Amino acid sequence: ITRLLQSGLIKPEELPHKYQHEIHANDIVLLAYYIAAINIETVYHDLVGQESGYQPFEGICLTDTFQMYETKDMLNELLPINSARRKRQVALPIRVIMGNPPYSVGQKSANDNAQNVAYPLLDQRIRETYVKHSTATSRKNLYDSYIRAIRWGSDRLGDAGIMAYVTGGAWIERYFADGLRKCLADDFTNLYVFSLRGDIRKNMLSSGSAKEGENVFGSGSMTGIAISLFVKNPAINTHGNIYFHDIGNDLGRQEKLEIIGQFGSVHGITIQGGWQKVMPDENHDWLNQVKQEFDEFLVFGDKKDRTATPVFRNYSSGVKTNRDAWCYNASRDVMLSNTHSMIAIYNSQRLQYHQTPENWRKKLNEFINTDKKKISWTVALKQDLEKNKALGFDEGEALISAYRPFTKRWVYYSRRLNERVYQMPQIFPNATAENRVICVSGIGARSGFSTLMVDSIPSFDMLEKGQCFPFNLYDKIEDGDSGGLFQEQDNSGYRKQDGISDTALTHFQSAYPGATIIKEDLFYYLYGILHSEDYRDQFRNNLMKQLPRLPVVSDVADFRAFREAGRALAELHLGYEKVGPYAVTINAGEGLPQTTSPETLYRVVKMKHDKDKGRNPDRTRVIYNTHITLSDIPLDAYDYVVNGKSAIQWVIERQGVKTDKASGIVNDANNYAIETMQNPAYPLELLQRIITVSIETMKVVRGLPPLRV
Repeated sequence: ITRLLQSGLIKPEELPHKYQHEIHANDIVLLAYYIAAINIETVYHDLVGQESGYQPFEGICLTDTFQMYETKDMLNELLPINSARRKRQVALPIRVIMGNPPYSVGQKSANDNAQNVAYPLLDQRIRETYVKHSTATSRKNLYDSYIRAIRWGSDRLGDAGIMAYVTGGAWIERYFADGLRKCLADDFTNLYVFSLRGDIRKNMLSSGSAKEGENVFGSGSMTGIAISLFVKNPAINTHGNIYFHDIGNDLGRQEKLEIIGQFGSVHGITIQGGWQKVMPDENHDWLNQVKQEFDEFLVFGDKKDRTATPVFRNYSSGVKTNRDAWCYNASRDVMLSNTHSMIAIYNSQRLQYHQTPENWRKKLNEFINTDKKKISWTVALKQDLEKNKALGFDEGEALISAYRPFTKRWVYYSRRLNERVYQMPQIFPNATAENRVICVSGIGARSGFSTLMVDSIPSFDMLEKGQCFPFNLYDKIEDGDSGGLFQEQDNSGYRKQDGISDTALTHFQSAYPGATIIKEDLFYYLYGILHSEDYRDQFRNNLMKQLPRLPVVSDVADFRAFREAGRALAELHLGYEKVGPYAVTINAGEGLPQTTSPETLYRVVKMKHDKDKGRNPDRTRVIYNTHITLSDIPLDAYDYVVNGKSAIQWVIERQGVKTDKASGIVNDANNYAIETMQNPAYPLELLQRIITVSIETMKVVRGLPPLRV
């Protein structure tokens, strides 16, 4: 508001009237409210002169803007002046709304007891519009505060006006916001979106290849930022005229601020020809529009369309514990000790809670122990406590898990202590079940598309937003169920079935008459296709917004080439702990010290790249610990990227010692090396083996035939 007063847009003779009657501001934080009022009043009196006498700014309210339109003023008697201002503002027509809305989508942890504020009427409007037209499975991001601000502002303007926001920029291109984009194009005449990029997570997940540059708010924001103007002009018949400007690749914060200053306004971008006219496609995508022929291929899996022909009969996200520090650890004993301790705390709390007077039951969050060093609460665990459900402890729940690419951890695999297990019990029902699973990054993954085959239960974030497609499925055998003559059974109490559908197999057998094709062929063919650089390049945008689909290549020779490539890649990626270690140079050729014990010699705390003479990371050299330095690492080994980082980088980051800040739990990769692998040198050898895996993977990928569909 102070900048508006200083801008000169308001004529001096009009300023007193505007100040007293037509300019409004809200803030819910008391200190910010007072500072804003003082600043606005000071600027105003500097402009009009002191001789006019002190004029308070009566357009400011201490209020939650969204809440003003939800309920009656509950503080009318306590704050009568503020209430009068609120009522006056609600009654007035508003034609311009400016803001930098908060970006909060909700509390980060159930331990925080920071219950989200409810806006029933506003959220109902979101459900009637943005959610109604969304095709996304998860719609929770549509209730982010800044999207609530867009919905509120759009309704508050009525049929004419301008809304100008600085917001997160995810809604411009992300899958979850397709319904939002549709409604914006329907509701507004013109939309001007200036993308400042700066999505730090996208940069991190893609090892910088996203080229987002620095954030304009520095460390104050992790999400990309956009300046957007939404215009409703009833004099214009056409709607949804969308104009977009991208600030550019890899720019620093100061560079971005200078560009903003040089443009100065929407018109500043216009006179430089900087606006790109955007035509939404039928999916309401503005950017990164998909190729329609992709939809002609077989979908990997479909849980909505019963008429579809999916490749896989079922699929699942990985295990989502919502308490990884407790349920995962490099040491089986440490993990079991942590979970046993937390279960004991929970059961103690449960007993105390149900022995207390009735009035406690309305104050669960005040009753429970929220010490993050003792227990990690989630919504589901709180519900279990309220229902008086006991938690049992079973060492048999300990399994080895694919926690991150080429990183195994012990996991406590429990429906009760894991927040979500999804369909994983059909894929890995217990510790003895064998399977091969093709994991792919999920819809909207900021790290780009990736795939990795694993043979142990994957975590939810093994690949970003990952979905997992199994070769086998397992059904529990009920008492008296023989399982049928031709169905494979074992002594674990489960029946093994095919994960790949009969219809998918028939589809490919029909495509290549005379060729013998079985489901195993299809499984490895699929893995080969997913690694095709042609496939990833041609359908890059589709893979950002849809589950993968499987094309039929033009001739059976290419089918066999992709199948054999997929089989070779599977053996590399599943057998990465057994491939030959790459012959790097250790300690400049001098070899390893002979007098140090293996546990001390090979103990790793934090690997890092050495520096070159310019103090930049030297990727040919890795400082393993104080005893060991590796050199002559081939640079082309870094070309193999999975989940946004090179496979080598995953090993460097994950083979070490880390302490969880909230719980204080230590995760020491050396424990896995000594206790599980019985080899203190495992982290060093793993790095060497992954160099081999990376080089051999890229040889296979670059030897794939062109994608001829």
